[in-house]
Amino acid sequence: MDLATLIGMVGAIGFIVMAMLLGGELGMFVDIPSVLIVFCGSCFVVLSHFTMGQFFTIGKIGIKAFMFKIESPDDLIEKSVELADSARKGGFLALEEAEIPNGFMQKGIDMLVDGHDAEVVRATLQKDITLTTSRHDMGAGLFKTLGDIAPAMGMIGTLIGLVAMLSNMDDPKAIGPAMAVALLTTLYGAFLANVIAIPIQSKLENRRDEEELNQKLILDAILGIQDGQNPKVIEGILKNYLAESKRQVDTES
Repeated sequence: MDLATLIGMVGAIGFIVMAMLLGGELGMFVDIPSVLIVFCGSCFVVLSHFTMGQFFTIGKIGIKAFMFKIESPDDLIEKSVELADSARKGGFLALEEAEIPNGFMQKGIDMLVDGHDAEVVRATLQKDITLTTSRHDMGAGLFKTLGDIAPAMGMIGTLIGLVAMLSNMDDPKAIGPAMAVALLTTLYGAFLANVIAIPIQSKLENRRDEEELNQKLILDAILGIQDGQNPKVIEGILKNYLAESKRQVDTES
């Protein structure tokens, strides 16, 4: 569970609701036509930007902003050094029974055990990195599009409300509902974009960057193991992926 995403989003919604309650009854901020224009309208416009298959993964993708398990680079470095030491002592076949929780690393090790040359290993794993990044980009793109569209749909609703209001200036009872549509669609559009869509987009982009960094680290580790490099040398190379404050490279070989 990503507590930062959860706390940030719940906190923002909480303060918005609190402000509404302090300003009057919560019901006065609920308007069905505004909901239809912004929330339903935005979803259909997003659908027009993507395929049906891509669009209907939006819920599954959005969950990754809250629930996403990824190994730390430190753990991957430790595992890589362990595998390098095993390969140095017993050859690549000694890696066949190794327990590797990371699927990408497992794939690379399997290729070493199968005897593929370095260029094939590099090309295959690099292709996997590119495809994984592309999938992350598509997911973040869904929410980016939603964040771009929601305020625009809010503006469309505002214009609809203003037209309805100006068309009924001689009927005071019609002015209030029309003004509610005009104002609440803008509110809903800003809420959907800035509290929901854009934060999820940013978090998905962070997930993409974290996974890409890990995969590049693993690629360097696999190629180092294949090249027969000293485990300490591999460790030193891989620690370049860490923040400078976390690098504690043991120069002894």
